[in-house]
Amino acid sequence: MPVRCFDDLSGRQSGDGRINVVLSHGFGTDQDAWSALRPWLDAHFRVTSFDLPGCGQNGAQSYDFRRHSSMYGYADDLLTVLEELGIEDCIYIGHSMSCMIGAAAACTRPDWFREIVMIGGSPRYLNDGDYHGGFERADLDGLFDSMAANFQAWVAGFAPMVVGVEDNAAIEEFSRTLFAMRPDIALATSRTIFESDMRALLPKLKTPTHIVQTAQDMAVPVAVGEWLHDAIPRSTLEIIDATGHLPHMTAVPQIQAMLERRLGAFAA
Repeated sequence: MPVRCFDDLSGRQSGDGRINVVLSHGFGTDQDAWSALRPWLDAHFRVTSFDLPGCGQNGAQSYDFRRHSSMYGYADDLLTVLEELGIEDCIYIGHSMSCMIGAAAACTRPDWFREIVMIGGSPRYLNDGDYHGGFERADLDGLFDSMAANFQAWVAGFAPMVVGVEDNAAIEEFSRTLFAMRPDIALATSRTIFESDMRALLPKLKTPTHIVQTAQDMAVPVAVGEWLHDAIPRSTLEIIDATGHLPHMTAVPQIQAMLERRLGAFAA
């Protein structure tokens, strides 16, 4: 299968700003997850987004079981897109799994990344000694078994749990994009994410990085954000007063205010 290109990933560009902002969504969503923030971003930046392989309207065609069995395969796709578009200087905003995708890409091409914003990122979801990732092996095995047994029933329970607040619109949208994934691809992707361990990479990340966590997130405990802050040399940590794993969809004012503070100096 050829390397993913911008069109393969249903890429979208908007805004007339001087500085490039690249948006990369998390598991189970697609680039529409950024819709509420896009007007502000478009007003100040040149904004690029795309659907991760396996997600969105071309998900089944863009996904490769071998390439995307590692987070580094996604990072290679990101670098391919940036090269294709001639983006050699960008601010990267990633959610969830895309935080580690951006970190891996920035370690490969640090000159292409001016700033990274990580929203709800985790380098490892499994607990490991003193490291508290939030999940035991039995938790993940149960998740994988549930997905394999009845994907629709799993989505019905997983979506509201991850959203974490009583936001019917966000739950419906997250359910929609989860159901848009082919079940075998969703299961394979979840294994790649939840069984990854990117901890050794992060001390090598030299790009200024702003780590953003909600005060309560079932997928990523605050302790993970604190670990990231300790591990990434040029990082800052912000705990926002919000709940759930999708604050760019459910706590838009707080996330936009964070972006205005963090990226205001770069805004057109």
